[in-house]
Amino acid sequence: MGQRYLIALGSNQRHHRLGSPEQVLAAALLELDRKGIQLVATAKTIRSAPLGPSRRRYANSAALVKSKLDPPEMLVRLKHIETKFGRRRGGQRWAARVLDLDIVLWSGGVWTSPGLTVPHPLFRDRSFVLTPAKAIAAAWRDPITGLSLRHLQARLTRPRPAPR
Repeated sequence: MGQRYLIALGSNQRHHRLGSPEQVLAAALLELDRKGIQLVATAKTIRSAPLGPSRRRYANSAALVKSKLDPPEMLVRLKHIETKFGRRRGGQRWAARVLDLDIVLWSGGVWTSPGLTVPHPLFRDRSFVLTPAKAIAAAWRDPITGLSLRHLQARLTRPRPAPR
């Protein structure tokens, strides 16, 4: 049967052949499928403000996929796809990028090894990850907090009273 993964996708840089960040994400989804990663569901692309030094807005999405790969093998496959799309390693953190693919959740629960932590350590604080993820896997529970993606997104986006 294989494992299920929730993958976050992001792009804020045009690709010389593929076009806009939205077109890059659409092509990346096709590439996942070509690389033996079965697409189960994909979220609508949203736009978000950048983190860090980049000034370009991001196109973000999420994909629910199935694969026989374990998390380290999945990470290698995702990094290979990023490289194929022109992503370069090194440089400034959170700079503009053609494609970013991250493992957010894995049906096996928690995975920790050098260079890989699942669930993604920052996903609970990122609306640009939770909003598309909730659209395709709202009931999936974070193995650390026990909260569903629906609950995590509601916590992140709920209105807070102004300080007195």
